Amino acid sequence: MRYLHTMVRVKDLDASLKFYCDLLGLTEIKRNDYEGGRFTLSFLADPHYEAHAREHQSPLLELTYNWDPEDYDEGRNFGHLAFEVDDIYALCQKLQDAGVTINRPPRDGHMAFVRSPDNISVELLQKGESLAPAEPWVSMENTGHW
Repeated sequence: MRYLHTMVRVKDLDASLKFYCDLLGLTEIKRNDYEGGRFTLSFLADPHYEAHAREHQSPLLELTYNWDPEDYDEGRNFGHLAFEVDDIYALCQKLQDAGVTINRPPRDGHMAFVRSPDNISVELLQKGESLAPAEPWVSMENTGHW
């Protein structure tokens, strides 16, 4: 497993970039606008590890800016931790067998969301190509927000 990023939601992308980049010294290495979903993702890295972050897309801080105004209460501004895994199905089975809540099953063979014991959302992403869809994951419903 490899740590990828931590995501936080921001209300004002420019103000957040000023804080994280201008004041704290991080570097924006990638930005994607998603018109259909009406949000922007900005990925920041420690400048000392910028080359590594660009090549491996980790470790990063992901700022998610939703274009439509929203108040983030009860910790909703903190999004999730993300890890790249060698076999998403095997890891999800291991977690499920241990009683971990699978909020978004890996029905696409690529992505899942699970909950830590403290209700922290953890995104799991399949390393390399997505695995072929497989049961029981394909039929499994989401069990919570992610």
